[in-house]
Amino acid sequence: LLLLLLLLELWLIRGALVSASLDCVLAEQGCAQDASCMGQYRLLEYCAAEEAVSPLGSDARLECLEAQHALQYYRPLQVCKCQRGSRREEHCLKVYWTVRFAGYDISPYEELKINLVRNIEMSQMASIMSASSLSVDGQNQCLKAAQDCGLYEKCGSLRSEYVVACTKRAGQSDSSCNRQKCHKALRRFLERVPEEYSFALLFCPCSDTLCGERRRKTIVPSCSYEETVRGEERVGKPNCLSLHTYCTKDELCRSRFADFQQNCQPSSQSPSGCVRESRAMCLKAYAGLIGTIMTPNYVSNSSTEVSQWCTCEGSGNEWQACQRILTLFSSNICLRNSMGVSAVPPPPPSEENTAAPAPLPSEHVHPERLHISHNTVPESNSVSALCHPQVCSCSHCAGR
Repeated sequence: LLLLLLLLELWLIRGALVSASLDCVLAEQGCAQDASCMGQYRLLEYCAAEEAVSPLGSDARLECLEAQHALQYYRPLQVCKCQRGSRREEHCLKVYWTVRFAGYDISPYEELKINLVRNIEMSQMASIMSASSLSVDGQNQCLKAAQDCGLYEKCGSLRSEYVVACTKRAGQSDSSCNRQKCHKALRRFLERVPEEYSFALLFCPCSDTLCGERRRKTIVPSCSYEETVRGEERVGKPNCLSLHTYCTKDELCRSRFADFQQNCQPSSQSPSGCVRESRAMCLKAYAGLIGTIMTPNYVSNSSTEVSQWCTCEGSGNEWQACQRILTLFSSNICLRNSMGVSAVPPPPPSEENTAAPAPLPSEHVHPERLHISHNTVPESNSVSALCHPQVCSCSHCAGR
């Protein structure tokens, strides 16, 4: 029942974006009409490109900061936002971070009307949906979520697409996967499939390790984040600070991480455990990290704890800063409470609202143009079959 309310909230607030928000691509187009604005903007583009390669010298940095200050007068660039998963998201994020050459990272994504979000969370829809809130005792909810996804053509097709992308070998003589393609396919799945299906796969409740294994392997950890070398040998986890540094150099990862920090900020004074009082937005922000270099996941088959695939060993005098990154996931009351709400088994679909089940989609992935980003980290993975232990326990393959 709580999951139903959570999904209802996400469905309703999709159209609740603040009307005053301006897309950064449009803001950039407006700046292009002003010679002074565009001159400063081009300088900041150069600054951002140079900083991505190596730290700027003191004189160059000062010039960049002066250009950033000069653009303060052009308000559209200061207040513009981006929409997650939109066709122009990549371009929009580039504009957003270009004019924020220095300063704190604030989520670039459009704000929601928080009052509306809270009202929905506290609504009386429970009485309307209570009849469909029962689950089958003893049923593997993660297996059921996979079966439900397969019966919905869009979910089944995009799930097959990311599984193939994350298990296919990168080359004839290379057993590693193509992590960049895997990440892109994971993001497509999470951005295009309704949360009632994607969240059921990510956050299904488990009471045994077999179910927990299926849940942990949903995002194909062997390709999406675990580090291996050529062959099947696993190497140690990367340092969390190094991982975060790489993330900040990638506009998409930087944006998703800033969004996670904002929407999953914990509070001991809040009933929900979240500063922003929206568990649904925290879950959405957490899911937004999947498919980036900061992809989180369950730490084991028998635990509901989640974490980054990284360690603080070797952090030296930056150990505390490194620990802060880990505790954003492992000791975050907002995230823990949000995932606890989502772990309520979803109800069976209503017959009158459910389309006729479509055949399971082909395992072939349609070719598409892919943008190479900092998320590309090749690693070992010799699996190519869709139904494989990387994704599911083969004793249940027939019911996928």
